[in-house]
Amino acid sequence: MAVKQINVFLENESGRLAEVTAGLKKNKIDIRALYIADTTEYGILRMLVNQPDEAQIVLQNLGFTVSQTPVIAVAIPDTPGTLDRVLEILSSNGISLEYLYAFVGRASSDAVVVIRVDDSAKALEEFNKAGVKVLDDKEVYGI
Repeated sequence: MAVKQINVFLENESGRLAEVTAGLKKNKIDIRALYIADTTEYGILRMLVNQPDEAQIVLQNLGFTVSQTPVIAVAIPDTPGTLDRVLEILSSNGISLEYLYAFVGRASSDAVVVIRVDDSAKALEEFNKAGVKVLDDKEVYGI
């Protein structure tokens, strides 16, 4: 199960992130999680939002370069060692991690870990074998 992540290319200029959030707010699109990877000149904003297709259109209409990436979202207990279990599953099966970020949702005490890997199908198969709870888009967008 893949979840749609929105990726926005942002120049490192004052107010650019606020333009993104204002556009989403105006269109009643809720940000569930976000992460910014930056350099001195630009950043890549990665977001999970409750309406990813609409968010992409809104942000493109505002002049941003926007794309979508499928990611995996898993729910893990918010306790020490549970992230290590997920990473060990990936590592022991030769699945390369490209990036991850995590957040704690409102609907449960679990942490949600958003993962981008080089082989999503294999990762999903191994998570299912190991009993890791993989979330679908409705679960993630509704958190």
